[in-house]
Amino acid sequence: MESPYSSRFWKKSWDPGLDDIDPKEFETTYPAMIREAFKEFPDKMALEFLGVELTFRELDEYSNQFANMLIDHGFKKGDVVGINLPNTPQYIIALVGTLKAGCIISGVSPLLSAVQIQYQINDLGSGGKQVALITLDAIFAGHIIKIANKMPQLKLVITTNVASFLPKIKQVLGKALGKVPKGKVTPLEGKTVLDLHKDVFGKYSTDPVNVDIKTDDIGWIQYTGGTTGPPKGAVLTHRNCISNMKSIIAWLQWERGKGILCSGFPYFHIAGLTVCESSLCAGFGQLVIPNPRDTDHIIKVMKKYHPTNLVNVPSLYQLLIKNPKFREIDHSELGTCISAASPFPKESQIKLESIIGERKLLELYGMTELSPVVTMNPSLGRKKLGTVGVPFLNVELKIVDPDTGEEVALGEPGEICVRGPLVMREYYNKPEETKKAIDVDGYMHTGDVGFMDKDGFIKIVDRTKDMLIVGGFKVFSSKVEDTLSKHPAIGMIALIGEPNPDRPGSEIVNAHIQIDPAYPYDGDEGKLKQDILAFAKEHCAPYEVPKKIHILTDIPLTAIGKIDKKVLRQQ
Repeated sequence: MESPYSSRFWKKSWDPGLDDIDPKEFETTYPAMIREAFKEFPDKMALEFLGVELTFRELDEYSNQFANMLIDHGFKKGDVVGINLPNTPQYIIALVGTLKAGCIISGVSPLLSAVQIQYQINDLGSGGKQVALITLDAIFAGHIIKIANKMPQLKLVITTNVASFLPKIKQVLGKALGKVPKGKVTPLEGKTVLDLHKDVFGKYSTDPVNVDIKTDDIGWIQYTGGTTGPPKGAVLTHRNCISNMKSIIAWLQWERGKGILCSGFPYFHIAGLTVCESSLCAGFGQLVIPNPRDTDHIIKVMKKYHPTNLVNVPSLYQLLIKNPKFREIDHSELGTCISAASPFPKESQIKLESIIGERKLLELYGMTELSPVVTMNPSLGRKKLGTVGVPFLNVELKIVDPDTGEEVALGEPGEICVRGPLVMREYYNKPEETKKAIDVDGYMHTGDVGFMDKDGFIKIVDRTKDMLIVGGFKVFSSKVEDTLSKHPAIGMIALIGEPNPDRPGSEIVNAHIQIDPAYPYDGDEGKLKQDILAFAKEHCAPYEVPKKIHILTDIPLTAIGKIDKKVLRQQ
């Protein structure tokens, strides 16, 4: 049987004029790519943060100082810098400076516990690499001092404060009022501790460094969420990430220097990191959002700067939709609105487009191991709401039966497998895990279940581990969640399976529901559950209907705003 995927027929759904990028264009590095923006737009705003603006020239100079500091402290090509910060200018300065020094970036979520930080730093240092960590003074005092002596490869700690770039009066007031977290920084035995503003920006040269970086050198080790077992570090080369950034810029048809990005994605997550890095290379200004749940702040900066591109996870778009001020602002200059990282119910997509304008929302699909974007809806041409679009530039993709590995027919669900310059090199220090993920033909097995239609558009129906088996039938949780979210009472929903003690090998479907604040709920939980159940019986197959319904005040979310099914399973 001829493969339905080998012809890459989906290219007919790409916007006119788009084609694969010549792989020779990926023969560069991130410092070389961003250097062009520094030369072209020195006086343009690169970053805005809580009212403070930094130009591309300032970002270039601060990042040179950071790179010079690393080299002065003995950090060489291939050593690692963990960035343990929320979205702040310091994150971006450390990111660019680290890559200029030939070192490797690793995003360390500021929401991690001390034990989780210790695991990641020790894993990064396990290959004999030196590790530096840039962190907040509050995290230093709360976590780092407790675990410092358990991290032998951690040689250098740089501290900063969320408010360090703000005017002095705002810093003092913010700390006094308790709005800005703070902590005491003390020496650490056997390690160097520096203050970013005083010891780095106050002392080091703004001259560029001279490090020979190759396109196949490692630039990033980004950790996956660890939904099964401890988190794994996805090793990404400059070629991996450049291929993805250049594809994003081409796909979205960004004009150099002509845009403003507003992203609520945290930079420690690969999606937030990549849109940040891509927009800098394209000479775009960027609105740095420290707290994506503060929708009033997002709306305030949108009113002032008129962003051309908005990027967020579905749950945070839903928070914006609920804020009446979001409806009141002028969205005419907003071009594309990108959604990623988790399924976005179609009903909510329609609501969002009713506010921002039709045909502006682009849902995409990606994963850390794939640098990260795999598929996206067309930027200008026909989009299909509820799908994650078509395979990206330079991407080969097939959908296979997860049990047999055989390709499935178009329209049939199976595991999405991806090949191309975006596929990571390996999982860091985990050869067995790498072998399981990347097959002998170079295809990454994503663990995501989806199907492709005749035009090449893909609908994700589940993670392989989230797919439930009920009486021999496959229940795709995201499909059922999408259907049930049409009920007016449902704001957010997550389906979880639990083993059925009466039918070994079968599961009981549990629906966890957060009520939409706009719904006139009278507090009668029993009546509401019956109403949702009747709706489910009308719109779902019998085996898809939840057997248990749980009404929650708040559905737990991960650090980036995805629904946290791991927590729900533990509960």
